[in-house]
Amino acid sequence: MRVSDLFIYPLKSARAIALPFSAVDSFGLPGDRRAMVTDPDGHFITQRELPALARIEIQPETEAFRLVMTGKPDIAVPPPQPDRRTDVVVWKSLVNAAVADDESNARLSEWLGRDVKLVFFDNQAQRIANPEWAGAETPMTFADGYQILVTTTGSLKALNANLALHAEGSVGMERFRPNIVIDTDEAWLEDRWAAIEIGGIRFDLVKPCARCIMTTQDQMTGSREVPNPMPAMGRIRMSADRRVRGVIFGWNAVPRGTGRIAIGDAVTIIEERPEGWPFKMRAAG
Repeated sequence: MRVSDLFIYPLKSARAIALPFSAVDSFGLPGDRRAMVTDPDGHFITQRELPALARIEIQPETEAFRLVMTGKPDIAVPPPQPDRRTDVVVWKSLVNAAVADDESNARLSEWLGRDVKLVFFDNQAQRIANPEWAGAETPMTFADGYQILVTTTGSLKALNANLALHAEGSVGMERFRPNIVIDTDEAWLEDRWAAIEIGGIRFDLVKPCARCIMTTQDQMTGSREVPNPMPAMGRIRMSADRRVRGVIFGWNAVPRGTGRIAIGDAVTIIEERPEGWPFKMRAAG
């Protein structure tokens, strides 16, 4: 097995950037989910409520960030000032984040048709993953819950086979917004991986990823008039464990070291979870 793709999402819920290689640190892949859009009260906004975020790219530059949206003039966002801060909420986490300048926020609000703020996870910001799953004091940025999301090509193939069986089309891996994609011949192997090693770095697969409406949206346009993977996941990937409710695709992972990984790197299973994860139904139909 080898790494087939690497992605970061510099602006939470916006477009991905594909990478040929990446450093790995305690936060995950550097640059991932370092910026986020919030409402005026500081509550995070994602494609779940604002599908237009799928149309935005954030391009990191040496001294600034650039926001790009088709049909709109680019927004060059100056470096955030460390003393210009606000508290923001990401699910159950409260994070003290740096806030973009007023002009950038006004222009982004115009793009999105509502009053928003752009915030940054800078060196002063702090957040940790849920210790019940990730262990003590594992730092993270604005990701939904954990540092890295791992998916496999074999599982996507099996999901698309179920979609095809019911004449429901097919979906690409971009719908699931992974960080690390692993090329596998078999489906759902990741359910039995407790830990893997890539580039000499251990990654603990700590919790399966429950999926939501974002998987039903085109990741370039935000449109929901596209094939929907949720029915197939409901047929074959419905969690039977009350700790993680709903449909499952991919696993959240925590890096236990630092280094560098690249497309083509070998993936080694170093610890297994023989019991896998309980599902209500695994039939193909």
